[in-house]
Amino acid sequence: MEKDLYDQIFRRKSYHTFRERSNEAITQSEIEDIYDAYKSFDKLFDIKTDIKIEKDNNGSIIRNSEYIIKIFSEKKDGYLQNVGYIGEQLDLYLFSKNIGALWFGIAKSSEVYNDLNYVILIAIAKVDSYRKDMFKAKRKDVEEIWSGADLNIANIVRFAPSACNSQPWHVENKDNNLYVYRKSKSGKVGIMPKDASIFYNQIDIGIFMCFLELCLMHEEIIFDKELFKDNQEFDAPQLNAIYKLK
Repeated sequence: MEKDLYDQIFRRKSYHTFRERSNEAITQSEIEDIYDAYKSFDKLFDIKTDIKIEKDNNGSIIRNSEYIIKIFSEKKDGYLQNVGYIGEQLDLYLFSKNIGALWFGIAKSSEVYNDLNYVILIAIAKVDSYRKDMFKAKRKDVEEIWSGADLNIANIVRFAPSACNSQPWHVENKDNNLYVYRKSKSGKVGIMPKDASIFYNQIDIGIFMCFLELCLMHEEIIFDKELFKDNQEFDAPQLNAIYKLK
């Protein structure tokens, strides 16, 4: 993973209406660069994915957005975490190019592209304004999402984006290992219905692991990781990964 993406963590935010849209437009050359960059992003699993970029005419998906990026994937164990992990690299890459983005999970589709199934989309537009102070964003306290030594990263990783700001992660630092759990509640979260929370929260865990690895790399902490199948249960914490620190 490109460690330079770390700096974009502090600039990124979710553009729900793109009110800060620039007078400039995303160029065709930039669209081609997005396709090329996507091919270089790291995966969590050996699962095929692809993207399809389409014009969002008149902001029909998100007000004032220019394009939507649809993410497609094979449906295999871990594919949702994989989409989140790759998609967050894309999200941060876009900010490095002054392109704002919004993960948009509400849009449903049965579309198949290159024999891959639609998963989720990201709306994008050129923007002039970025987050000024990440630490003013509403997030759970470190103590709610992390136990054990914080490694100087816990206060950064908690700012990973998630569906309805559900922040369904917990990290246990124990015996030089980081145990990453998904913790999804069985009730409705914001506008997210009960039966959708596990789906989107698995994507969220992939997003979180992207943040986590960038923070570990920034602190020059070497690691190996072991990934686990999520049993897709409510309430009980689901182990998704162990990061073995060296």
